[in-house]
Amino acid sequence: MSDYTPKPEHQFTFGLWTVGNPGADPFGSPVRNRLSPVEVVHLLAEVGAYGVNFHDNDLVPIDATPAERDRIVADFKRALADTGLVVPMATTNLFTDPVFKDGAFTSNDPKVRAYALHKTMRAIDLGVELGARMYVFWGGREGVETDAAKNPVEGLKRMREALNFLCEYVIDQGYDLRFALEAKPNEPRGDIYLPTTGHMLAFIATLDHPQMVGVNPELAHEHMAGLNFMHGVAQAWDAGKLFHIDLNDQNFCRYDQDFRFGSHNLKQAFFLVKFLEDVGYAGPRHFDSHAYRTEDIAGVKDFARGSMRSYLIFKEKAARFNADPEIQALLAEINADDGSMAVFQGAYSRDKAAALKAHPFDRAALSARGLKYERLDQLTFDLLLGVR
Repeated sequence: MSDYTPKPEHQFTFGLWTVGNPGADPFGSPVRNRLSPVEVVHLLAEVGAYGVNFHDNDLVPIDATPAERDRIVADFKRALADTGLVVPMATTNLFTDPVFKDGAFTSNDPKVRAYALHKTMRAIDLGVELGARMYVFWGGREGVETDAAKNPVEGLKRMREALNFLCEYVIDQGYDLRFALEAKPNEPRGDIYLPTTGHMLAFIATLDHPQMVGVNPELAHEHMAGLNFMHGVAQAWDAGKLFHIDLNDQNFCRYDQDFRFGSHNLKQAFFLVKFLEDVGYAGPRHFDSHAYRTEDIAGVKDFARGSMRSYLIFKEKAARFNADPEIQALLAEINADDGSMAVFQGAYSRDKAAALKAHPFDRAALSARGLKYERLDQLTFDLLLGVR
């Protein structure tokens, strides 16, 4: 049997809010004791994780005094030093406190928008202090329940102004930090602005410092909208904007379930891991998910270990797929190129366009060719199920 033990080079990370989730939901009270940040760090070290990420208020309560803040951060730093865990990413909670009930950067209230910038700058300072080089923005309240409430163009202008301001802040402070924007179609708002990775990529191009800003796609968020997550990740990679990634699992077109990675959609998870490994994605693999509400702390450890183990199993399966002689022979046949179209490929020229327009194509012959995708898909299925 292969070794599926997580190692630092795999860069598996979890958030304080993931393994620290006490199992509450909108219909039920917590079922587990809430772990302190220090306890979470030690739990993650025990299961073999590489790093821990946090929202500002996961670590420091929103109403903490300066003295309390300093004590909490000192204790957290000591836990990191004792365990060897690192903090690759941080983010700001701009969705829990009632002040953000109508959004943060897109709120109709200019005082709320100013407070959101105030809070985020302080949170950026904290993230950098703890070693983060990536900063994620999830606009959980940046949206509406009724379009009577906000002009969406004005909402985008406000979001753009905030991110431009924060990019300038990072530059002015001399921080080695990049931003990653995380899309979600809905929940907790009725509709959230910039709902998919594609929306985010288009928005980034309108910023003053687009080179500083990429995306943090989350599997569950794209599956909520019925989309193919790997395709969104591929688009982000192609654009040079895949700065970070959130791994979990999700039944299509449901509420945000945040299941353990690989627990629901095996083929989707497999092709995602295969893509990340094939292209050489070098960033953290962050698990933004929660243990089932049925679990105690031992079950939370099972959840964390299972998340990393599943990724490594899919990674091994991807290597087998790439080395399987029958699969690779079939792919070579499917993608065969006799070179006859080379003259029409590449950059446009007037002569090339004229020759292509004049070329006779045998449409019936092209249509008659079977592509053998059924066979290829079955071979993939057999490989994933361990009978190949």
